[in-house]
Amino acid sequence: MARDEFRMPKVNKANRPLVMSLVAYLLGGLLHILFRVQVIGKERLPKTGAYILVFNHVTHLDPLAVAYATFFGLKRGPHFLAKGALFKVPVLGAILTAAGQVPVYRNGRRNVEPMDAAYKFLDAGHVITIFPEGTLTREPNGWPMRGKTGSVRMAIQAGVPIYAVGQWGSEVVLPTYTKKLRPKPWHKVRVLIGDQIDLSKFQGRALSTDELKDATKIVMKAITKQVEILRGAKAPKELYDPAEHGQSQFGNFNKNGNK
Repeated sequence: MARDEFRMPKVNKANRPLVMSLVAYLLGGLLHILFRVQVIGKERLPKTGAYILVFNHVTHLDPLAVAYATFFGLKRGPHFLAKGALFKVPVLGAILTAAGQVPVYRNGRRNVEPMDAAYKFLDAGHVITIFPEGTLTREPNGWPMRGKTGSVRMAIQAGVPIYAVGQWGSEVVLPTYTKKLRPKPWHKVRVLIGDQIDLSKFQGRALSTDELKDATKIVMKAITKQVEILRGAKAPKELYDPAEHGQSQFGNFNKNGNK
């Protein structure tokens, strides 16, 4: 295996395999020091079988909240498509891989192997958890921004249901793009599961780039709807696009001087 390549996780038949469970219980205890997670609407999801959950991304704590909600709230094992840099960290990378998490390449490299790994998990009846924005939102008020097409492409090609999930509250403990961690054990991060997103008009045929973008907008609007309910406010009509504001695609755009 080349130095710039990641080892893909192996598919385990168990819904919540041993290593994932050990990590979940360890991190679950830590999470209670930071905040509480409340899951709303889990009756909308199938109890078994494969599906994709798509979430908005506000802070670096979101993966912990989403993992907790999926593992403990839904009783399903979460399989993230996570940025590859995490898998280069000694020990952490090996743990993530053993726990069934999928590393994703950035900087323009095609994600053939990661997508193949994700499809294998879906074929085995597991749950894929994705932040379609690909990074923390750049929207100034924390609303969902434009998404990438990977989750839509996956749902259509795999023929599995996809559900929009809004989550809100982690920004109180760790504001977006800051390191000012403020633990609040009594504070609730609410996770709201919406109905299955209807992508039927895009199925059964090859899709153009524009059609994939249109389907992705539907997904991001569905996520935004859940966030609106949680926040009790209306989001901007148009999804925020960082490119239109001269902002970098990845990384801390505030640190890079692009505000």
